[in-house]
Amino acid sequence: MDKVGIVGYNQVKLYSDANYGRYEMIFEAVRGALDNAGLKKKDITTVISATNDYYDGRTISNCFTVEVGGGYLADESKVEMDGAHAMLYGLMRILSGNHKLAVVWGGSMPSCYPYHSARLYETDPTWERPNAYVNDVTASGFQMRAYMDKYDIGAEYIANIAVKNRKNAAKNPLALEEAQNSNITVDEVLNSDAYSDPVTELMVAQPCDGVAAVLLAPERQALKITDKPVWISGVGWNQDTYYIGERDLSTCTSMELAAKQAYDMANINDAKNDIDVAELHEAYAHEEMIFTECLGLAEKGEARKLNTSIGGDLPINPSGGAMGGKPPCATGLIRVIEAVKQIRGEAGDYQVDGVNRAVATGQIGMCAQNNIVWVLEGGGE
Repeated sequence: MDKVGIVGYNQVKLYSDANYGRYEMIFEAVRGALDNAGLKKKDITTVISATNDYYDGRTISNCFTVEVGGGYLADESKVEMDGAHAMLYGLMRILSGNHKLAVVWGGSMPSCYPYHSARLYETDPTWERPNAYVNDVTASGFQMRAYMDKYDIGAEYIANIAVKNRKNAAKNPLALEEAQNSNITVDEVLNSDAYSDPVTELMVAQPCDGVAAVLLAPERQALKITDKPVWISGVGWNQDTYYIGERDLSTCTSMELAAKQAYDMANINDAKNDIDVAELHEAYAHEEMIFTECLGLAEKGEARKLNTSIGGDLPINPSGGAMGGKPPCATGLIRVIEAVKQIRGEAGDYQVDGVNRAVATGQIGMCAQNNIVWVLEGGGE
């Protein structure tokens, strides 16, 4: 397979209510990614957007974002998933040999629509949707309870993840301000309002307004654009069954299978020692622990013993992860961008020392039904 590199990126700051136009945010993200790479609009050959018609409130919603997203007079398409999934489409277009620069952007503005109500459309229309007993909120409680019961884990361990990520987010100037808290404590997390027992409000990644963009190019073009491209060495994706009652929620099979595919492509045999940093799309604090184990970074039930702080054994979500803000359709793409920053040494106050290989993930669906895993590498050894 030809090498494909990430040659530019940009993320707008996250807001609970951005208070300016969505199209302005898209333009800012894409224009900023081009500026980051020293490129112009004419260099774009294909654009992949990640949006959702349910979130946007109209069908074929990308038809209104073509110009501001860089797609005018260029090949353009949409992926109705996370931006991390849209990047897979961009990768395939580059590998086809038909395109030399792919723009991949994703984002949404949940300040303009009822996020949790929109997600009811993920559920069965005959029973679950009209009754709304099973939804993304209640499912999170089932998932956390299943993990705690399986491995006899107390809620304080999961609260520790929320504390770590919100403290990390305080170092990230692009994170949601409401999510930044350098003084947060485990007791505060445990005593925050009930979300869906045993999940509390401060264990939840808050939906917010945001857009992010990355640029992909084949090796020859990538090396002309930048002297520090970040190479895609592996990618894997998988989808589990929709019905959460048919899944073992104490683990995440789709993540395990996606990781295996990505690791095989990247020739990774020992993830614990081969990965320097991980940026995981955790919709809830307990998901970071589940994903850590499914990625082979810790044994099953042992994630609580791993030091994942910025200076720890294996830093996970040094940017704050999704706990630092979760813009629908952009959260996984931001995880990719944060991994790129770490590899290029551009993460500022939350930079991890000596990063050459990173893993980033994206998810969609209730209880992380569908996962995508990216393995990214710098030019060093």
